[in-house]
This record gives sequence, C-alpha cells and structure tokens, in this order.
Amino acid sequence: MFSNNSSQFIRVAAACPVTNVSDIGFNLSNIKKCIDKAEEAKAKLVVFPELSITSYTCADLFGQQLLLTSAAEAVKDLCAYTAGKDLLVAVGAPFIWRNALYNCAFVVFKGSVLGIVPKSYIPNYTEFYEKRWFSEGLGITGQKVSLPFQEEVPFGTDLLFCAGNIKFGFEICEDVWVPVPPSCYLSLLGANVIGNLSASNEVVSKSDYRKSLIDNQSARCMASYVYSSAGVFESSTDLVFSGHLLIGENGTTLGENQRFGRENEVITSIIDVDRLNSERLRNISFKDNIRMCPFQAREVSFEFESLDYGTFDRFVDKHPFVPSNPELRDRRCREIFNIQVAALAKRLTHVKAKKAVIGISGGLDSTLALLVIAKTFDMLGLPRENIITITMPGFGTTDRTYNNAVELCRHLRTEFREISIVPACMQHFKDIGHPAGLHDVTYENAQARERTQILMDTANKEGGLLVGTGDLSEVALGWSTYNGDHMSMYGVNCSVPKTLVRYLVNYVAQKEVEKDISAILIDILETPVSPELLPKDESGEITQKTEDLVGPYELHDFFLYHFIKQGAPKDKLLFLAKQAFQDEYDEETISKWLENFIRRFFTMQFKRSAIPDGPKVGTVSLSPRGDWRMPSDASYSLFLGN
Repeated sequence: MFSNNSSQFIRVAAACPVTNVSDIGFNLSNIKKCIDKAEEAKAKLVVFPELSITSYTCADLFGQQLLLTSAAEAVKDLCAYTAGKDLLVAVGAPFIWRNALYNCAFVVFKGSVLGIVPKSYIPNYTEFYEKRWFSEGLGITGQKVSLPFQEEVPFGTDLLFCAGNIKFGFEICEDVWVPVPPSCYLSLLGANVIGNLSASNEVVSKSDYRKSLIDNQSARCMASYVYSSAGVFESSTDLVFSGHLLIGENGTTLGENQRFGRENEVITSIIDVDRLNSERLRNISFKDNIRMCPFQAREVSFEFESLDYGTFDRFVDKHPFVPSNPELRDRRCREIFNIQVAALAKRLTHVKAKKAVIGISGGLDSTLALLVIAKTFDMLGLPRENIITITMPGFGTTDRTYNNAVELCRHLRTEFREISIVPACMQHFKDIGHPAGLHDVTYENAQARERTQILMDTANKEGGLLVGTGDLSEVALGWSTYNGDHMSMYGVNCSVPKTLVRYLVNYVAQKEVEKDISAILIDILETPVSPELLPKDESGEITQKTEDLVGPYELHDFFLYHFIKQGAPKDKLLFLAKQAFQDEYDEETISKWLENFIRRFFTMQFKRSAIPDGPKVGTVSLSPRGDWRMPSDASYSLFLGN
C-alpha cells in the first residue's frame, strides 16, 4: 500500500524570521525558532530569506569585519543547532573568498555545511546597488573552500544537493529575474526542487508579477520552487519588504502567505517529486536542452532519515479536467468550444462538404457535438438547414430523451429526420438467428451498428460529413460499439472528458444560445447518462444507466488524468483518489472502479487504434497518431499488481 514515507512526496517550507538589521544574535535566535516550526511540521527543506543572518539592508556595514566574522560564527552555531535535525536548511549570509565578498546561500544539514552557493547576478540599478558590496558568483564552479570550523566545503553555482531522487538546487533573488536564471541550468542537470533566498522590496503590483514569475519558472523548470523573501523588519530608509513566501510546483502555486506579517512565519506544502520526474521523462525537449548548460553539476549527496511528511494536506482536485473557479471555467469552456469549432470548420472546408450529418439521442455528447456543428455552420456562412440531424429511436429510447432531441433540433433549425431502428434490428436478429428477447451484447451492439449504418449512408447520399459524438472518457474505457458509435468521419468530442462535457453544454446554455434553447439544454444536463439500448421500464423510464455499469465518470476521469499525465501506478492512484473523494466513496468502491478502469483501458486499446480524426483540446488525449501509442494486446497484469 502507498505510504506516507514514500519518496513520491516530500514536505518543504519557506520561512521569514523576525529580524533586526545587523543584530546577528537576535536574527539567529528567530531563525532557530523557524527551523523548529519547520521540523515540527515535518518539512525536509526550509528556505530562509537572502542574507537573513545579518539582514539584507546592512548597506556599508557589510564592509565591517565584525559583522562578517559574527555572521560566520552564526553559521557555525546554526550547524551545531541542526546536528540532530533531519532537515535541510538554506540560510543567507555573506562570505569572503579571494578578497571578494559574496552574497551566499549556506546549505546546512545535520551539523555541517553541505555547500555554499553564491548569488550569480548582482543587481545594480534603480533602488538596488549591491555591487557596492558584493561580487557576482556567476561562473564560480568546481571550487572548495575552508571555513573556520569546516574544511573542504563545496562552493559554486554548480551544486546539486541530492537525497536519492530528490535533488535540490539554490539561487538567490535577482537570479530568477534574469532572462536565463541559474535554476534553468540546475533543473536541466537534475534539480527538481529549487530554493530561492530573496529580498524583494514591495512597490505597487510587484507581488503579482513576482508570483507569476515564480509560477512560470516552476513550470519552465518542471520543478518545485520554494521562495522566501525578507520581511518588514528590514530597514525602511528607502524600501519596504513584505516577507513574501511562495511554494510552487510546475506552474501551480501550492502555498502563499499573507504578506507584511510581524511574527516568525513558516509555510509548508507537500510536493510530488515523482510527478515532476514523470513530466520531465515525457518531455524530450527538456532533456535535449541540457546541451545549453555551461557547466556540469557537482552532486553533494546526503540522506534523510525519513521522508515522513505528517498529515497529507496537499489539495487533490477531484475534477482535474474542470477548473473550480467559475470565471476560469467559463474561459476554459469558451476556448475548448472555439477549438472544436475551428477544427470542424477546417475539415468541412478541406473536403468541400456543405452538409453535416449527426445522430441525436438527447444525451450530452450528441448535444455538444450538435452545438459545435451549429456554430461552425454559422461561422462558415452555411445554412443550418444543411445540418441533417437524425434521431433513431430503438428499444430503450425514452420520451424524455426523444422529446429533448426533437425540440433541440427544431429550435436550432436543422433538417430533422426520424428513423426507427426497431424494424431493421428485428430483421437483423432474424437474419443472424438471434432471439429478440435475449438482451445480451449482440442485442445492444446491433442497435449501435444499425444507427451508424444509417448515418454513414445518409452522409454518402447527401454528400455530407458524419460528425461523431464520443468523448474522451468513452475512448479511454472503450465504452462504444466497435464500428458502431465508435466510428464517424470526424469526432469533435474525442478529447473532451465526460466531466467536462457537462460544463461545456452548460456554458453554451448560459452564454451562447437563446433562452428557449437554453431550457432544453438544462433538461438534457439533468438526464441520467445512458446508451438506451435496453428496453425502458413499465413507467417508460431509463433502465440502463451507464455509471451503474461502468462506474462513476468522475472517478474514471480522475484515474485517466493521473495515469496519463504522470504515469501514476495503481497504489498512487488509489491513494490520491481516497484523498480527493473521501467524502463521496469508500476505499472499497474506489478500488473496485480503479481495477475496472485499468482492465478496460488496456483491453480496449484496439478501439483507440482505429478511431477517427478529431481535435486535441487539452493536455490529455488518446489519439493513436499524436498522443497515445500502445500495443492493443499489452497485458494489464503488472498494472493491477498481479
């Protein structure tokens, strides 16, 4: 079972201690208090602000030997303090090397300095004039230095601090603001956790830009980024500092504090190291970019006693395909809808088709596809009468879905046709010797294939394009009849997951259509998902509900996202799902549908190997041409843990 001491997760911390300018004893005392807080939270890394031992705003006091000597003594004291702590500490202090002063990150672990990283770029413009005191560390590689209390300490910008597959790199403030930050090189060389010791002052809107910068850098580096800036007790002679703390991971902010705090502050977040490594493994360009590195990394190895992160408090989104923020969700839906429309418009103009054919069931998928067609025709200046919508009632068609299909087509002003498949299917059952009362897979699939035959032949007869309706979740699970609803001439929904289809239809209902059409769409949204291939009950209601058979789509979409995006194994999928759905499903239910997902995903690859063209709209797609190439006969035994 996936456990909380696995190397897949690690807790990190960003800290801002209360300081007094040049009061090293006072500063050290508060740094120790923050270390204790980080240790209590079970963090394995804590990053402090730039020059936090002395404070950043000492100005010409950095030329005073007493300050520099006291800072070195404080580092020694700090080493002794961490001797029994299973925690990597990155603290800022000045350091003299070859008659020059450097602004450095001292990386301390269990009583010793593992390495010293100098600031690469020294700002000397507008409010900054650091070159008055400090030299650039850019280009310092391969060096070792001696401290009054420790010999042979690695010194340079080429250092990686490695605890197994967790590799830490450090840069300082200005370094991340330059066009090519040192963290880019460190990440290419293996660092998956970057610490930034900073002293970034506050001016209007700078905090927004800073947060965006850190998010973008963590995304560019496919890394976690732990950022700690100097606080309000720095000198306010000309500038104000806020103690901004940020923890990001691959473009997402995991933790952020309220700025301008006046107490010792530590924030922590759990990061997913294996997720980061998996992203890098798939991104070949990331690996190829290593040729741009101007140096080779020096790895300083150390070992944590434990990677226990305590209580798992990392947010796990139960609907990773669907933004929780309504405004962002609407923007996402609008963009996806426009991508679908643009894709279909290209295909229609390429094949010079003036008509489109679609089967309408009254369900969500065919509704979304029809809405895409309607907007595409409007954009291309084609009459909606050229959209041939066909509803094909069968043995399980209910009045609710039928009426919704009819009303939607009527209000959209399409050419509407109704063709019952019952007579053809009864004849077909007779032809193949299948009892009409035997409601097995043959009974169901014959209906799907009959519908596809009608649609294909109508498209041929009319010179139109048959637009498919299947969505990404159905593609993943193989929830379609081979050469039935599995097939079309172009599939506009093929990379839209089921959990997102609902929001797309709702977006169109709220933003894109008139009130009468919106009312129909809302009722479709409230209808249970069903293929309607089995006879309805005595009251005329749906008897065959998809999620009763295949499992909850929100679970399957969750499994799909993490399986494809990070190659998560079964135990991690189960662990994450338990965290995300702890209030909805018990472990037995999640485990049942997870095993079902894995089996279906593997055994249904043969269907994905032969799916029609369709647009990729998000980061997860299963197109056999561009995204997912897998043998149709691959075994799922290993992935089930058998």
